[in-house]
Order: sequence, then C-alpha cells, then structure tokens
Amino acid sequence: MKLSTAIAFLVAAVAEGHYTFPSVANSQDWYYVRTTANFQSNGPVTNVQSEDMRCYQRTPGTGAPGTLNVTAGQSIAYNAKASISHPGPMAFYIAKVPTGQTAATFDGKGKVWSKIYQDHPKLGGTMTWPSQGARSVNVQIPKCLQDGDYLLRAEHVGLHSASSAGGAQFYISCAQITVSGGTGTYSPKNLVAIPGYLTATDPGIMINIYYPVPTSYTPPGPAVETC
Repeated sequence: MKLSTAIAFLVAAVAEGHYTFPSVANSQDWYYVRTTANFQSNGPVTNVQSEDMRCYQRTPGTGAPGTLNVTAGQSIAYNAKASISHPGPMAFYIAKVPTGQTAATFDGKGKVWSKIYQDHPKLGGTMTWPSQGARSVNVQIPKCLQDGDYLLRAEHVGLHSASSAGGAQFYISCAQITVSGGTGTYSPKNLVAIPGYLTATDPGIMINIYYPVPTSYTPPGPAVETC
C-alpha cells in the first residue's frame, strides 16, 4: 500500500468515528444550523476555553441561511451526521437573541445560555449512554419561553479518551430558531457564558468511564432549567 493511500485511509477512519450536528427537523444540512468548522473533518473541540465551544462556527459572524419557526412546547429533532458514535452525555442549551438583533446575527457571547436538556447514563457493569448510536435526539423547546429569536446549541461530549485533562471531545453546533406561542415566564437561574462554563478538570469531562466503572456521574455544566 502506498504511503499516500495509507494516510488517506487513516484519515477516513478517524473521521468516520466522529460526527457533526448539521440539521434540525427534516431540513437540509446547514440550512437552519450554522456551518461548523468540522463540517468536513468531523473533528471535535477539545479546549474548553476556546471560542469554538460556543457554536464551533466555520465562519464566525456568519449566520445560517434560514431560521426555523418553532412553537413553544414543541419537540424537535436535532440530527447527527452518520450517528453519535462515542459514549458520553448529550445536552442542549438555549440563548435569547437580544432586541435589535436576529438569530442570524447574534454571536451568543456573554452569560446568555441556559441548559434545557441533559441525559444521564445507566450505571452498572458499564456506563450506557442513551444518545450513543442515535442519529437524532429530540429536545423540547420550553413552553414558558418568551416569543422571539433564539440560538439552540447541541453539545455531545465524547468521553472515550477523557481520563486526562483535554481528552474529552466536544461535538457542537447552533441552530437558529424563532419561538412563538410561549407563556413568557421563563426565568433561568443558571445563565452561563460559553466558553467559561467548564474547566478541563471538571469531573463530568475528566473521567475514566471504563475502569473502575464509575458508580455515579455528574454531567458537565449548569443544572437543567424548567418552566
């Protein structure tokens, strides 16, 4: 096998084990979701202090072509390209777009993000993750949101190499949505800035999930907000 062919094979094998989150609902890739820097490589973010942690955008400052209309209380599918192949937690965050901006122009900076979904592993002889192998994960848009534009951020953390600091792999993207029909009573207690909401040694992202198998697990980031 020629060296160039071998290298190409290895690159393809690595990329195959990774994934992106390029679409929501039944839309085409990168129409409602901002194109991420890993749209071809599928590679993760590993530096939790990087600006890439926010939306992992290929071209910061450039929004997606469209914004999805969503009814508050509705569940929508956030889709993975191929499937979520690594073990680890899935979370969704949401940020209200300030007055005078749109979902396509808002950069998501500052303490504007709240967590609206978090899954948990089944513990026992191994850690079993509900999102592993999934091609999409449904997230309910809180029915108590104010009407308006939002960024909806998908975050999956691959923990297969997370036994040392910087080993956790973050797969991230942001969708643009317009919410209507909400009650307007949403009042999150734990708004966070991204980056800034994690450190590399947080127990939820620096962990050996294989041996000894953990008997408890605390997901990274803030608590889930409820209506």
